[in-house]
Formats: sequence, structure tokens, C-alpha cells
Amino acid sequence: MKAEKIVNPLNGYVAVVFILVSAIMIGYGALSQNPFLIIAFIPVAIILVKGLTIVSPNSSKVLLLFGNYAGTIKSNGLFWINPLYARFTYSLRARNFESEKIKVNDKMGNPILISVILVWRVKDTFKCAFEVDDYSKFIQIQTDSAVRKLAGSFPYDHFEDETATITLSTNFVDVNIALEKELMERLEIAGIEVVESRIGYLAYAPEIAHSMLRRQQASAVVAARHKIVEGAVGMVESALKMLADKDIITFDEDRKAAMVSNLMVVLCGDSETKPVINTGTLNQ
Repeated sequence: MKAEKIVNPLNGYVAVVFILVSAIMIGYGALSQNPFLIIAFIPVAIILVKGLTIVSPNSSKVLLLFGNYAGTIKSNGLFWINPLYARFTYSLRARNFESEKIKVNDKMGNPILISVILVWRVKDTFKCAFEVDDYSKFIQIQTDSAVRKLAGSFPYDHFEDETATITLSTNFVDVNIALEKELMERLEIAGIEVVESRIGYLAYAPEIAHSMLRRQQASAVVAARHKIVEGAVGMVESALKMLADKDIITFDEDRKAAMVSNLMVVLCGDSETKPVINTGTLNQ
């Protein structure tokens, strides 16, 4: 298999000088009515003009001679090459590609919507020109395929797989590294360099989004309740200890249980409590 070959062509400004000289000689031949000069220098001027080519910054020219790959010009400027070369321009600039949102299943089988943003550029012009038919279409198809494989390799979050070390919704750096590695392997055949790849959109599919949201809300409520109860128990324990240490009041077990119950209701309740003042004795 052939590889990219860099060509260093002749300086085009030298050819421009010879073109001007040829034009002067043609004009002199016309004025002096010397057909020999005209016949001799017209083909020279045509050949020199046809061999001129311009390569812009971050651009390249792939050269073919009767179907055979002759090389690639990556230097920018004005050059002169064999006028028989066929020339094809390939941009070396970095380009963005954002895939469409596709519905795939994550590792746990949940349908999700996902899209990626890919920054890429042409690295090997020979592979880009001759190893694939249409490199832009090739990038799109391979990116979609890589996204499907990535989504099937990790769960969406820790709710479905609590033992997972990497999930799509939390470990963005690790997921993007895995995506970039997968794309590099797939696009290497086309001579494409992956500059950066990352997830652009990620969400549950509409048919399960509401259920998953309720599950997340329920988990958040449970976690909050657990924290509230843990704090309330500490406060009750501290209150009883302070009352006992300062010998303010002595509770028997029944009254201590009632006090703990009342404090837990006050501290853990959702709504604001309304105190009831006892105007009688402690037993009433």
C-alpha cells in the first residue's frame, strides 16, 4: 500500500519570469515579423502558464500523472509543476462535525438520545483521496457507529448499575477519551486525525424520561430524608445530654420517649410546627 509522499516543487516566481521573457520575445517577433520567435515561444509560454499552481495556507494539492500518484504539495505559495499533472485540492484545516441525535440503548438496555461533536482534519492526503470513496460521508457513518458502540459499553448513570466505575452522564472525561480512541481507530484508514471528540447531547429517550426523572427525584428525597433524620437524632441526643448534665429536669423513660418523639416530629416534619402550650402540670 502506498503512503503519502511530500513533493517540493519549483518556485513559481522563476516560472513567472520566464513567462514574461517569453511574452516579450513573442511581442518582439510580432513587431519584427519574425514568425520563428512566435512559433518557438508560444508553446513555451503555454507550458509555463499551465504548470503554475497556487497552494493556500493549510491546504494541499494531490498530484496524479496519468492515474499514478505523484505526490502531495503541502507548502503554501506559488509553484511550478509538470503541466501534465492532474491536481486535486484537499483542505488541511480543522473542521467540526456534529452528529444527529440518535436513539440507542445503553449498557443496561435503556433507550437514550445521544450526539457527539467531532473536531477533525485531514492528516494523510493519500489515504483520504484513494483509500475511501467519500471521506466526508465515511466520517459521518463511522462516527454514528462509534457512538452506538460507546453507548452500549457504559450505563447511563449509577441508578441501574451501582457498581459501574464509568457512566455516560457523570464521567465525561473518561467517556470522551474512550470515544476519541474509538474514532481514531475507525478513521485512521481514511487518513483523518481526530483533534477532539466529546458528547454534545445526552438524555433519556422521551418514552422513559418521565419515569427516570421520578426515580431520580425519589432517590434524592430518600437521601435528603436520611440526612435530616441523621441530624435530628444527633440534636435530640445532644439536648437530652445537656438537660441531664445541667440537672435541669429528670425524665423517666416514658417522658424521655415522649420528648424524643416530639422533637423528632418537629425536626423531621415537612411543614412548620405549631406549638401547643400546656398551662397545667407536666402530667396534663
